[in-house]
Amino acid sequence: MAHPRDGRAVRGPAGDRRRFLDRLALSLDAEHGARAAKLERALRNRNRLLAEETADARWLDAAEREIAALGVAVAAARGETVLRLRALIARERDDSSPFPWAQVSIEGELERMIGEEPALQVEDRYRARLAAARRRDAAAGRTLEGPQASDLRVRHGPKDEAARACSTGEQKALLAGLVLAHARLVAATTGRAPLLLLDEVAAHFDPLRREALYAELARIGGQVWMTGADPEVFATLGGRAQLLRVFPGRVERTM
Repeated sequence: MAHPRDGRAVRGPAGDRRRFLDRLALSLDAEHGARAAKLERALRNRNRLLAEETADARWLDAAEREIAALGVAVAAARGETVLRLRALIARERDDSSPFPWAQVSIEGELERMIGEEPALQVEDRYRARLAAARRRDAAAGRTLEGPQASDLRVRHGPKDEAARACSTGEQKALLAGLVLAHARLVAATTGRAPLLLLDEVAAHFDPLRREALYAELARIGGQVWMTGADPEVFATLGGRAQLLRVFPGRVERTM
C-alpha cells in the first residue's frame, strides 16, 4: 500500500495515481495485479505490431481482443474499488477529523462506458475502437485509449478543492485519511484487518495528528509497521507498541 508521505498519489503524474489505485484495488481483488501486468504486456505487443509496416491484421486482431478483455477487467476493478471507497467515506466522514475526508473518482472513457453498458458490450466496443485507431496509435507510438490513460481524481472533501491545489501539509493529511479509509474498507470487506506498512509517516505530522494517527491505527487493529529516523515521534506510544532500532547487521528491541 502507498504510504501517506508519498504525495505523488495526489499531485504527481497520472501514472503514479493509477499505480496507487492499482495497489488499493489489489487489496480487494487478488487477481488485479496479474491482470494489470498482462494488460501492460498486451499493450506493448500491440505497439510493437503497429510499428511494423507489414504487420499481419490477424495478429493485431488477436492482440486487440486480449487488450479489450483485460482492459475492461482492469477498469472494472478500479471502478469498483473507487465506488466502495466512496461509499465508506460517505458513511464515516468527519469534517472535524485531523485527516480530511477525500472525494475520489476515476476519469476515463472506458470507465464511463462500463458505468453505462454491460461489460461484454463495452469489450466489443473497445475492441472496435482499437481497430479503428490503428493508424493514429501507430503515429503516436502507443495506444492512446484505454485504462492505461485513465486518471484517479482526489479532492479535499471539506474544502471541495482539488488535492493538487492544497498545501503540502493538507495533501499529506488527505492522503493519510485516504489510506486509513482504505484500511477500514479492507477490514470490512475481508473480515481481517490489513497489515500496514507506513514509512516515515509520523515525522510529517504535528503532535495532534500523530496521536490521531496512532488512535485510528489501534481502532482498525491488525499489525502495523512504522519507520522513522527520530525516536521522539514514537515516544507517546509507550507500551502500545514494540520499538526496534535497526543498525547495520542487527536489530535491537528498545522496549
